[in-house]
Amino acid sequence: MHKKVTIQGYEGSFHQVAARQFFGKNVTVIPCATFREVVQIGEDAKQSDGGVMAIENSIAGSILPNYNLLQKSKLQVIGEVFLSISQNLLVYPGVKLEEIKEVHSHPMAILQCLDYLENQDWKLVETDDTALSAKHLRERKSKHTAAIASKFAAQLYDLDVIGPDIHTLKNNITRFLIMVPAKQKVEVEDADKASIYFQTDHSKGILSKVLAKIAQGGANLSKLQSMPIPGSTFKYGFYADIEFEQKKQLDKLLAELKLMTKNFKLFGLYKKGKVVKG
Repeated sequence: MHKKVTIQGYEGSFHQVAARQFFGKNVTVIPCATFREVVQIGEDAKQSDGGVMAIENSIAGSILPNYNLLQKSKLQVIGEVFLSISQNLLVYPGVKLEEIKEVHSHPMAILQCLDYLENQDWKLVETDDTALSAKHLRERKSKHTAAIASKFAAQLYDLDVIGPDIHTLKNNITRFLIMVPAKQKVEVEDADKASIYFQTDHSKGILSKVLAKIAQGGANLSKLQSMPIPGSTFKYGFYADIEFEQKKQLDKLLAELKLMTKNFKLFGLYKKGKVVKG
């Protein structure tokens, strides 16, 4: 079935690459300027079939504002994609390396490629988006400008990859959550991972008791992220990813966790993602 999902950024972005990995090459993307817009349109079944949102990176860590957006949203997590980020130097077809005078891209992409870029006498120009830089390069038919973006952006905008994989740290992986409107109540077959949120009181050792309960329940805590509770004085909520083998076992564990915690929320049950090349 043909899907239409929201992404942050422009066509050719790594969000679109992640969407294609999960939904297939025929997925239609709705480019959004902000993650808030990704969530707002993604939870509206009349406008989309869901959304794709980056949640953490192996180098930069968790994207904390996106956890808050997820917590407040009416979205259900149905999957995840671990995308190995590949930054590439793109040029208008036929342009040679010695003709380049400027390189345009998002500040983070430029930072990730500094070891390569500093060996050249190029002006580095920061832009709003890697894919947008590639799009502008095509539109302007520039003979002296290059862009840093994905190989998919090169394919989409018919550009040459003159410098493949120019990023310094090769183990650069971004985790994307795949989300649908919660009212759809999607059941993922053979789910083996759950994402939850909970708060605790200040009773002595309560967090360690919660973690012990997860271990006793035969589940594996693969991620625990604390976040300040808005409006509170140094009180925290926790986002957790739990891997499990049997759903009955998980159901029992979640029921026990609800009794031990406050404001418990299950974001979704889904299959663990695998690392794929971006």
